[in-house]
Formats: sequence, C-alpha cells, structure tokens
Amino acid sequence: MAKKTSKSDFISVGLVAQNRRAHFDYLIEEFFTAGLQLTGTEVKSLRLGHANINDAYGVEKCGEVFMSNMFIAEYANKGYESHAEKRERKLLLKKKEIIKIINGLNKKGATLIAMKLFFNESGRAKLEIGLGRGKKLYDKRETAKERDWKRE
Repeated sequence: MAKKTSKSDFISVGLVAQNRRAHFDYLIEEFFTAGLQLTGTEVKSLRLGHANINDAYGVEKCGEVFMSNMFIAEYANKGYESHAEKRERKLLLKKKEIIKIINGLNKKGATLIAMKLFFNESGRAKLEIGLGRGKKLYDKRETAKERDWKRE
C-alpha cells in the first residue's frame, strides 16, 4: 500500500532539486530558465520533492532542446497511469533562446547542464539550465585554492 501524504508535504513554490557540483565541474557562461513538458504523475512526484538532476544534460533534436538523464521518481499513488523515470523531457523555450543554445552546443566542449529545478510563483515547474564548458583538473584545483584563500 502506498504511503499517505498530507497537503503539508507538497512543494507549491520553491526549490525541488539542485545540482551543487555544476559550478565545480563546469564553467557556466550563460543561464536560461525553461519550462518542462511533464505528465501529471511527474508533477505530483516533483511536488513531493522526488527528483534528481545531478546527471542531467541537454541535447538538441530536430531544432528542439531536450533534457536527458533527469530522474523523477515514480509517483506512489499512480493508479493505472505512470511515467518512465529517466526519459527525455522537452524544454519549453523561446525561439531566440533555442537558437542561442543550439549555436552554443555546436562549439567544441560545450554542454548544457541542469542547475536548479523549482516551482515558480504561479506553481509551474521550471528548470534553470546553464550553457558552459567542462573544467580541466587544473581549473578545479584553482577553484579549490581560491575558495580556501577566501575562507582564511
């Protein structure tokens, strides 16, 4: 039997998931906020906070941008309808933003990374994404060194 949830367990506005390693592993050059094309059980699962975006990355297909490898857990009280936990989800962006992202992804070493997953003031699921490049090992060491200097 599925676990009972109360109204207080649901997230109506605010942060659902965050990718904390993104700034350490990538040099983010540009940020975008995009909507997500989700099913009903995915939204209910997100409202309970059952999501992980640490391994999520963006891909371009047929002039549209999709997020791959984004984990949204299966909703417990789903009934007969369910969703795949790690499916590609379409990002809802403006045409200018899509063109900017596709041009950025065509550059060598560029990656589209999921940064934050949250519900905005009107209750819609939004994903903050960053277009950037992967850091080399010496860049990561430099970042750690700067952080230590600031701490002292």
